[in-house]
Amino acid sequence: MVVFDLDGTLVDTAPDLAAALNFVLDREGLRTVSLPTARSMIGAGVRRMIERGLEHDDHPATPDDITRMMGDFIDYYTAHIADASRPFEGLVEALDELAARGYRFAVCTNKLESLAKLLLDQLGLSSRFSAICGGDTFGVSKPDPAILQQTVARAGGSLRATIMVGDAGPDVGVARRAGIPVIGVTFGYTETPIAELKPDRVISHMRELPDSIAALQTPMLNVTG
Repeated sequence: MVVFDLDGTLVDTAPDLAAALNFVLDREGLRTVSLPTARSMIGAGVRRMIERGLEHDDHPATPDDITRMMGDFIDYYTAHIADASRPFEGLVEALDELAARGYRFAVCTNKLESLAKLLLDQLGLSSRFSAICGGDTFGVSKPDPAILQQTVARAGGSLRATIMVGDAGPDVGVARRAGIPVIGVTFGYTETPIAELKPDRVISHMRELPDSIAALQTPMLNVTG
């Protein structure tokens, strides 16, 4: 089983997430953010992204204000979820190669489950995953290991035979807490360079994924089998 983060790992979603954030900020009369700045705000869910957008303009807001803005964000984002979002180069080929080797796949994201499924549906990718679980699926989000454990269980996998792939601290953190190997990608969204978070392996293109997984699989087989 290979479990993937979504935003910044499977799909380059930053353009559409940034557009939704800027829609909300503009409605509030606040300064919008550039795409590079927005990239560093992604990964901890909608509420945190909005909070970071407000912090960018030093604008205080009550929890009720943020909840209202979340509603506006989700409404806009739902209508524009795949305007510019695309799978990262080489993803489809990597999934095809891994599937031919007998691997199954799941998604474990802090994105709302409904939005994750909608995005993957619109990109024609949903059928590739045995489970698609979000930050609201089990009531916990990464790096809480329960979200990863339950994602693997829902996909019919074994945690002892699972590898995580992600782009940021929550992905490395959830893998470490669940006791599984993790591959970090350099092309995602993180303020801290992924190599500094010390995943087991680092890749800079999806074409490297099958070989990286194979390299991690050998010690796993020695432990589990």
